[in-house]
Amino acid sequence: MSDQLCEIAANNPPPEEMGAILQKYKTVAIVGLSPKPERDSHQVAKYMKENDYRIVPVNPGQKYILGEKCYPNLKAIPFPVDIVNVFRKPDAVPPIVDDAVEIGASVVWMQLGIVHNDAARKAREASLEVVMDRCIKVEHMRMIKGSSPY
Repeated sequence: MSDQLCEIAANNPPPEEMGAILQKYKTVAIVGLSPKPERDSHQVAKYMKENDYRIVPVNPGQKYILGEKCYPNLKAIPFPVDIVNVFRKPDAVPPIVDDAVEIGASVVWMQLGIVHNDAARKAREASLEVVMDRCIKVEHMRMIKGSSPY
């Protein structure tokens, strides 16, 4: 196992804490949400919305996605956000984490394939919970619904 993967495994919350995050927090800003139904971000947002989460699209190129008003960035959202769900390349994560800290989010959740250990450390130092390289939809299905996404 690579050093980076070992660090992810060591630093992600245990499954019961991920489940607690998903039960406690219900407002999810989805950074990089695509308006295209075939994209993973769109499918995840649709699923979360259908499961009683308030989704907040963050995409500067769109006005509405899934019937929800889009915001150009996290700081433009005029109400509190619990979870910042990131669908951007790893090099885009540090400024997203900076904004998540600034707006007082509780969790930064980096989707499957997205890892940025330095940004994760910064978020944790600011008392945010951090999940990396995990799909929020898959984890919700497994931990809250008790079903397999596969």
